[in-house]
Amino acid sequence: MAPSKELKTRSRKDYPFMLEYRTRWNDNDMYDHMNNSVYNFYFDSVINSYLIDHCGLRPPTSAQHPLMAHAQCDYFAAISYPKVAELCLRVKRLGTSSAVYEVALFEKDVEQVKAVGEFVHVYVDRATQRPNVNGMNDELRRGLEKILVRSGDPSKL
Repeated sequence: MAPSKELKTRSRKDYPFMLEYRTRWNDNDMYDHMNNSVYNFYFDSVINSYLIDHCGLRPPTSAQHPLMAHAQCDYFAAISYPKVAELCLRVKRLGTSSAVYEVALFEKDVEQVKAVGEFVHVYVDRATQRPNVNGMNDELRRGLEKILVRSGDPSKL
């Protein structure tokens, strides 16, 4: 993942996909901000929303599905209920059977990024729970390529 100093400068325009997500009362902890564990739930939700809507993933029946291999998050500022989160998504690297995602969490109508996370999925065959020798299927790859961003790349959506 990029250094924290660089991540703090992220803006919505750095991400080709965005999903609004309303925070919930039970997302807050006793410190009156969203609990750290909830960020991973949000990040997983935006990634899977994109996979279902743009990559043909059908969680109960798809021949291939993602398995989480790595997760990391840098926190910069708190968000709490009843704020609306804007979850911004891009793919940083696309391998034969893996994808590295970067997810940024913004508060609606606030410019400063609240947190930036990195998730790594390995795509496996449902029957074997192992990566396919030919890698991820074409529909999945095409969908992920639409949000693949390298430095200076424009969005493909």
